[in-house]
Amino acid sequence: MTPAARYAAAIDILDRIQTGEVAERALTNWARGHRFAGSKDRAAIRDHVFDVLRCKASAALAGGGAQGRALVAGLLRLQGTDPATVFRGEGFAPDPLSDEERAALSEPLPEAIAQLDWPDWLRDQLAADLEPDFNAISEAMRARAPVFLRVNLAKTDRAKAIAALAKDGIEAFPHPLAETALELGEGARRIQQAEAYTNGLVELQDAASQAAIASVPIAAGQRVLDYCAGGGGKALALAAACPEAQITAHDIDAGRMRDLPTRAKRAGTKVAMRAPGDPGTGYDLVLVDAPCSGSGTWRRTPDAKWRLSAARLAELVALQSEILDAARDLVAPGGRLVYMTCSLLSVENGAQIADFVTRHGCELVSQRQFTPLSGGDGFFVAQLQL
Repeated sequence: MTPAARYAAAIDILDRIQTGEVAERALTNWARGHRFAGSKDRAAIRDHVFDVLRCKASAALAGGGAQGRALVAGLLRLQGTDPATVFRGEGFAPDPLSDEERAALSEPLPEAIAQLDWPDWLRDQLAADLEPDFNAISEAMRARAPVFLRVNLAKTDRAKAIAALAKDGIEAFPHPLAETALELGEGARRIQQAEAYTNGLVELQDAASQAAIASVPIAAGQRVLDYCAGGGGKALALAAACPEAQITAHDIDAGRMRDLPTRAKRAGTKVAMRAPGDPGTGYDLVLVDAPCSGSGTWRRTPDAKWRLSAARLAELVALQSEILDAARDLVAPGGRLVYMTCSLLSVENGAQIADFVTRHGCELVSQRQFTPLSGGDGFFVAQLQL
């Protein structure tokens, strides 16, 4: 496919998304109907679609409309590319721009245009929560997120992992957020086929998440529960950091943990698993990676920010409170409760913890909010002594 044809495909997919189809499903369905598109074509088209979704509101303003054609034209304008160089009408390129479209593309744009790329109902709340960095964070959230790896300390160290990745043609650089963190450069798309990955030397994990895990005090012999384990990435990180601790994973949906035994075997670590609703009790440390808005990860899942509603956010905040109360009962006297989210919102983070402390009178040991300005995703961690 030509570069212009890839943009035409992105327009088609964006129109499907505008009707309510989830982005990943729209991309998959398009690929199934266009078998001629190679892997490089699909990757480029995906990039175009996600680039638009990260800045959909500003692209709509820049392009003069909310449909795929206007969004792609607006994106090109925001990127400093003349849309007419893509909208040529030759071969499979998008049709040439109309006079009306050219007029819309010449309209002046506001200076703080990055602030548009949050849901309207959430913008003021985020502005208050993220001051004085709201403008800079808004701009950072419109860019593609880096690809990060966690070096598996149970098998290797950072220097050896970098060397192993280089043999697979993948550039990796140490990242300052965590001693285990690597940021990928050239060849990042090939990571899941790399021997360093398939042999368990590295795992995909955001740098801020790694930094949060690294802040958790864990010692040999301790009983540790990852209460909302999901795929088990944090349980694996804890097991690698302290192999002598007893790490247990639990999730209310057993299906989310179905790959954990395979991942643990590949990583050379031990993680026990509990059945849904039967987490056990008396743990020295309980980690709660709570369901949340995911607002800190919207660079990676940009369509999610446009689908989040005020009602859904309220449901999540209530659920987080319930989970914290339940997790508290699993901690042994004098133990520690660690709360995490991949959110930028105070209502899910600092305010949620303040409410918990008020209810239960425990000690807030520490809390930290990460943003993309820190280098990784938006992430929050708080540690409570019970």
